[in-house]
Parts: sequence; C-alpha cells; structure tokens
Amino acid sequence: MPGSKQQITALLALVREGDQQAASQLLELVYPELRRLAQHYMDRERPGHTLQATALVHEAYLRIFDAEPIQWQDRAHFFAVAANRMRQILVDHARAREAERRGGGRVQVSLDAETAVALGPDYDLIALDEALERLEALDPRACRVVELRFFGGLTEAEAAEVLGISPATLKRDWEFARAWLFSRLRPHP
Repeated sequence: MPGSKQQITALLALVREGDQQAASQLLELVYPELRRLAQHYMDRERPGHTLQATALVHEAYLRIFDAEPIQWQDRAHFFAVAANRMRQILVDHARAREAERRGGGRVQVSLDAETAVALGPDYDLIALDEALERLEALDPRACRVVELRFFGGLTEAEAAEVLGISPATLKRDWEFARAWLFSRLRPHP
C-alpha cells in the first residue's frame, strides 16, 4: 500500500492535534489507495450504479474528517475507519434506492474466498449490513475483516497488515465470517 506506516501514523498524530496542513498531506498520501479500494468495490456493483469510485472516496473522506474528531492510533486504524465509512455510504445509497422502489426483492450475498466477494447485480447490501452489525456484536475483528476485504477490496495479506494480525489468523476470521454470514443471509424455506 502506498505511504509508509510511519508516514501515515505521524500525519495522523498531527491531524489529531488539529494540523490542517497535515490533513492535506495525509489526503495526498492515502488518496491513491482509497481510490483503488473504492474502484475495486465499485467494479463489483450493479451496472448503471449512480455512485462512482471518486465520489465514494470523497464522501468517505468527508465523513471521516467532518464528524467528531477521531483519536487516530495508526495507519491500520485509518484504513479500518475508511472501509467502515465506505460501507455506510454504500448501505445508505442502497437504502435510498430501495426506498424509491418501495421494497423490491432481496437476494442473497455470495462470499467468494478467491476474490473476497463475488456479487450479482441485485445483491442485498442492506441485509448484509444488518448481518454485519450482528457479527460485530459477536466478533468485532471478524467484522473488520469483512469490511476490509469486502468494502475495502484488500487481499488477505493487506487486510492482515492493516489489522496487525497474521495472515493465518485473518484467514480463520475470514472463514468464520463467511460461514456465519452465509447462515444469516441464505433464504429460509
């Protein structure tokens, strides 16, 4: 990932202290990675989606820094928050779309081990978000793994680095989260 851990962590410390110049430098440093992650996710969205990757990054960045100040810990914390904000934006967008359609049919989400998530054009992001909220209460780290892999588009190695865990631990969390989510999202007879 672009930007060294030390550079990003140092800039986050300055941002935490209110340094606006550091915030600008941080944006320059993390923007390419945020854009790549947003594009990775948008590539899996339904055709004709009205939200673009650039808009997703900008909205996520605004939500990160326009809200109550975050006590940044490090680069991993920043990317975890960014993935969470992207998730919130996409869920809000899906809810607005569903409200326009007044209900519409819900379709199961399919989690794919090779590419993080393989989605059909009509998957139910709202049901996924609700399931993720329940997963977070049960296992917060497993929920972060899903956010980073699904919403952030990170590989297993990248997500393990961001979370500060071994790839083997991340893989176990990923397998658990996939199985748990599958059991909650599959249609019931």
